[in-house]
Amino acid sequence: MKVAILGYGIVGSGVFEIMRSNQEGISRRAGEEIEVKYVLDLRDFPGDPVEDVLVHDFKRIVEDPEIGVVVEVMGGVEPAYSYVKEALLMGKSVCTSNKELVAKHGAELLEIAKQKKKNFLFEASVGGGIPIIRPLNQSLTADEIREVSGILNGTTNYMLTKMRDEDADFDEVLKDAQKRGYAERNPSADVDGFDAGRKIAILTSLAYGMQVDYEDIYTEGITKITKTDIAYAQAAGANIKLLGTGKKVDGKVYAMVAPCMIGKEHPLYTVDDVFNAILVRGNFLGDIMFYGKGAGKLPTASAVVSDVVDAVKHRGTNIMTIWNSRKLELADVNTLESTFFVRVPEDEKQKAQDIFDIDRGLVADDVAGEYAFLTKPMAEGAFVEASKKITVISRIRTESV
Repeated sequence: MKVAILGYGIVGSGVFEIMRSNQEGISRRAGEEIEVKYVLDLRDFPGDPVEDVLVHDFKRIVEDPEIGVVVEVMGGVEPAYSYVKEALLMGKSVCTSNKELVAKHGAELLEIAKQKKKNFLFEASVGGGIPIIRPLNQSLTADEIREVSGILNGTTNYMLTKMRDEDADFDEVLKDAQKRGYAERNPSADVDGFDAGRKIAILTSLAYGMQVDYEDIYTEGITKITKTDIAYAQAAGANIKLLGTGKKVDGKVYAMVAPCMIGKEHPLYTVDDVFNAILVRGNFLGDIMFYGKGAGKLPTASAVVSDVVDAVKHRGTNIMTIWNSRKLELADVNTLESTFFVRVPEDEKQKAQDIFDIDRGLVADDVAGEYAFLTKPMAEGAFVEASKKITVISRIRTESV
C-alpha cells in the first residue's frame, strides 16, 4: 500500500520518520508492505531524506491510483478540508491529526468515507498519542456514556502546575511556556480554552452520535486564575485544572470548557505538567481513564501511523463510526447544577452568607481582606443572579473538594 503525507511540519515529519524507521514492523502488523510514496509541502528541504519523495502539487497525489491512504497533518480547515474531501471522493482513506478539521467537518467526511467504503480516521486529533477515539467508537459500545471529561490541553496544564509548584503568577508561567515551545506567540487557542473546546466537541459528538459544534460550547480559559486562587486550592487539598466536559444529565447533553477546582478523590487530581488525561463514565463500566502525553511530534505521529495501519487492514471495509451530521442541541448551561469556590471582600461576608447556601469557608496562608467559601450545589443561572448582588473577586467551579 502506497501512502501520501500532506504537510511536513512537526507532526508530518514525525509520521515520515516513524514510517521509515519502523517500516518492517508496521507492514507486518498491517498485513502488507506500506511505503510512503509522496510528501506534499510548499517548501523544499535540501539534504533531508524527504527530498526523494517531496512533491508540491496535490493533484499528483489524488490522481495516482497507487495511493491508498492519505495522511493529512497540515492543520487548519483550508486547504485541508478540500484536499481530504477530494481524496475520499477519489476512493482513498484518510488519516488526520487535525482537530479543527474533525470538529468542523467530521460528520460529513465520515459519511463520504462510508459511501466510498473507505475510512476517515482521526485518533490523533484528541489527546495526541493517547488512545481515546478508537475506545469510544469500538471498545465502550456496550455502555451508555454518562460523561466524558478531561485535561485536554497540555500547555494550560503545564502552566497551572507551574503556578502551583513555584508560586508564580499567570504572566510568568505564560512566558516560560512560550520559551519552552509549549505555547505559541499568540497563546489564545490554549489559554482561552478554544483548543480544549474543539477536542471536547469531537469527544461529545462521538459519545452521543450527533454533531456538536464547538462554537456552541460554553468556554472559559485560565487567564483569570491567580496565585491567590491556587493558594486557596492548596489549602483545600485541591488542584485547579482546565477541564473539557460533555455529559448527559436527565436526558440533556451539556458541554463546557472551564477551570475546575478538583479534590484528591477526583481521578484527574494527579495529572500534572504537560500530560493529558480523559475520564469516561459509563452506566455499567463506571470510571475509566486514559492518560499520557497529549501532544508532541512523536506521540501524535505514532497515533497517526496506527490509523494508517488500521486503514490498510480495513481496505474496502468501512469502520462504522456513529456520528451523524444532525446537530445536537446542547442544553443551556444555566440549568446545570454545579458547586462553586467564591472569593468576596471581607466586608461583604455577611451578605455572602445571606445570599449563598454555603458549604464551608476556606482560609489560605498570607491572604487577608477577603472571605472565601464553597457553595452547596446550585444551578449555574442561579449563581449568576446571586453574584449580581455582591462583589465577586473570583469564582471557580469545584468537584470532589
